[in-house]
Amino acid sequence: MAVLRSVLPPRCRATDRGPAPVALSYRVLVLGVALAVLAACGADTSEPVTPTAQTPAPIAQADPLSPLPAEEWSPAHAAHLLERAGFGGTPEEVARLAAMTPERAVASVLRADPGPLPPFDHSGVHDPGLEPFPPSRPATTKLAREKGEALGVKVKPSGNRPLQPVVNRFFYWLRATRLETHRLAYWWAHRMINTGWPLQEKMALFWHGHFAVNETKIRDYRKMLRQLEIFHLHGTGNFRTLLVEVSQDPAMLAFLDAGQNVKGAPNENFAREIMELFTMGVGHYSETDIREAARAFTGWNFDDLAFVVDPAKHDDGEKTVLGETGPFDGVEVIDIILRQPVTADFISAKLYRYLVRDDVDPELAPALGALLRDNGYEIEPFLRTVFLSRDFYSEASMATQIKSPVQLAVGTYRKLGLRDVPGVPDFNDTTAELGQQLLRPPTVAGWAHGRSWITPGLLMARGNFAYDVLFPDINFVPTDRKPVGFAVTKVNDKIAQGYDITSATKPDGGGREGGMDGGMAGGGMVSMANAMVDRDEDFNTRYGSFKGWQMAIARVKPIPRTLAAVDLRGMVRDAQAATPAAAVDVLLARFLSVPADPEFRASLVGYLEAELGTDDLAYADDYLEEPLRRVLHLILSAPVYQLG
Repeated sequence: MAVLRSVLPPRCRATDRGPAPVALSYRVLVLGVALAVLAACGADTSEPVTPTAQTPAPIAQADPLSPLPAEEWSPAHAAHLLERAGFGGTPEEVARLAAMTPERAVASVLRADPGPLPPFDHSGVHDPGLEPFPPSRPATTKLAREKGEALGVKVKPSGNRPLQPVVNRFFYWLRATRLETHRLAYWWAHRMINTGWPLQEKMALFWHGHFAVNETKIRDYRKMLRQLEIFHLHGTGNFRTLLVEVSQDPAMLAFLDAGQNVKGAPNENFAREIMELFTMGVGHYSETDIREAARAFTGWNFDDLAFVVDPAKHDDGEKTVLGETGPFDGVEVIDIILRQPVTADFISAKLYRYLVRDDVDPELAPALGALLRDNGYEIEPFLRTVFLSRDFYSEASMATQIKSPVQLAVGTYRKLGLRDVPGVPDFNDTTAELGQQLLRPPTVAGWAHGRSWITPGLLMARGNFAYDVLFPDINFVPTDRKPVGFAVTKVNDKIAQGYDITSATKPDGGGREGGMDGGMAGGGMVSMANAMVDRDEDFNTRYGSFKGWQMAIARVKPIPRTLAAVDLRGMVRDAQAATPAAAVDVLLARFLSVPADPEFRASLVGYLEAELGTDDLAYADDYLEEPLRRVLHLILSAPVYQLG
């Protein structure tokens, strides 16, 4: 056991704080879960391996897209629909759908009232003078030297560091938009757990990974918000409309360098990605098609948040794209792409893998493409057919999908009955650690799904996420408010002690300029003296980064750092559970998509009985909450909880 304990992360060993007998029994259960995790991942930890329960069985029925008969509809099917068309359902939501016919149940998830969801609460950090934002700090200072101002800030006509205010402003916006993007991700997660229409958010998450852009390159949270609004508006509508809107969206235009795509010198980035990643897939176009399509998109750009076309930069000559010739513009090329049969095949297969299972049966793929194509690329009819189909409810499809980090976190919050995204642990840091941070996909190809979410280390991290929600760290320090890049947190102290700016911003170990004493005695006068002699540079980049963080933190609203309002005692009481076994069954039924292994259930019941010292839940009501949280942590850490 000592050897096994050594491989567990600290939070998996957190019960060592408690009394020895209790901690030991809980530790044994945690180790049992850990062993199950390692077994599920296979002995070779160099490759992520899907648990064997997820291996899809061959499709048995002749017509897998035929509707599931009403007489076969069950609570298990209703729970599966809620899992895939959203983020999972509570027992009450499952019972409501199970009482309907399959047609009514599917209709209720396809279109629903999202309810009163508040708009994003901007901090007011963006100023008009920031546009157009230069691509780099050198470009900013070059512009300032040439024009006498940049980013709405004038260059100092004389004095020390004349360009410093401009540099400070450059770094201010980099930091402010980063912090506001953290808030934007929280706002979206809040929508996910509170919406009455989970499918809208689930599809927005799909398109966010499909049309993947990253705020790190775009450097404007407002553009990310605008694209997210497109996904919310058109995510279950018409794919052509969605594709055109995204193609003309400032976020995509900025991400794929539209400003560099001009007549006579076309940039192929967008043309390549729209064919390879967004519509057709690799191998269905030529390099000539890419070059010609790029000409059609020349002149497309943005002005702040507006799409613009510059006629002087647009190539209106004839192009030949995918066998068609004409003086095409970008929208006409999009229509040519949509006329290719492979486009519907590619999009429908990707939707299927997201909503049903990873492996698309070769016999089913053509039918999926035809379904989307014959409906004029309308997404809702495609979803309706899939959600009603026998294949969707087959053994190969149900509870065989590994939850993405966002699906895992949001589904956990919803099943806990939370109305707010907890501030501890941090949602962005947690999902990033698990491999998926909203608004920051790793590449233009988005996230890899399925088996990529699971390794032994990531499974342990998933268990730690559950622990941190149920037993939050009261010493938590929000990382989104910390400066990064170098130790700027000491800059203020050093300046107050008498360092000049150049010395104060050097990494630790650097000397002081001027040989002046920087001690506390007379620190203010020494600081002023150093500032007077510190005239050896136009600006200080490290100081600009420090000031940028300082200015941004002063203006960006902080994320509320509330703890999860978990009430498991009330949950089991409302379910009228009277014994530890009944309480365990309430939690298992609420959180697992498949029946629990009998041995696992028995171990949970035994632990809870021992922890309570009685089999009478009413007697233990005063101290019931923490033992229930420990039981739930074990459930949420189990490999089976990772399946949806």
